[in-house]
Amino acid sequence: MIEKAKAFAAKAHEGQKRKNSTEDYIIHPIRVADLLEQAGFREEVICAGYLHDVVEDNTYTLQDIEREFGRDVRGFVAAHTEDKSKPWMERKQHTIETVWKAPFELKALIVADKLDNLRSLQKDLATYGNEVWKNFNAGAEDQKWYNESIVAAMINERNLDDLPNYFYEYKQLVEQTFD
Repeated sequence: MIEKAKAFAAKAHEGQKRKNSTEDYIIHPIRVADLLEQAGFREEVICAGYLHDVVEDNTYTLQDIEREFGRDVRGFVAAHTEDKSKPWMERKQHTIETVWKAPFELKALIVADKLDNLRSLQKDLATYGNEVWKNFNAGAEDQKWYNESIVAAMINERNLDDLPNYFYEYKQLVEQTFD
């Protein structure tokens, strides 16, 4: 099922590029899924890593995801899909609330996605400096609030020894990027 999810995501994101980049978009979900796989998550979570942006950025629906990959994968993708018709702040507040309340596997998916986004942002900041912020729906201060809020939510009610290593990398990158 994992290879099927990877192929499905590659087809869905064909021709798309990452923000501020000439990099093929599919590289992002591959890296997210790799983080989840390396941390030992089950197949459905890894598949959701590949598919997490498919509904948000394409014409595919949650029903398509469920038909191809089952209810668990659909649930992960649905919980992580933003409603792009809503303002940036409202969407981000919803994601923060989701991470606070989320079961651990969903939290892990969201943090893996945010980590990969932040890794890309760090590269862009090194290359383009603060001009990068012009390409976002929110500036550095709002991005700082959002990422710091995700950090606080990701460790909510968790034994810190139980967290995958990439949670700590995300926390460290948030501090480096925004402090």
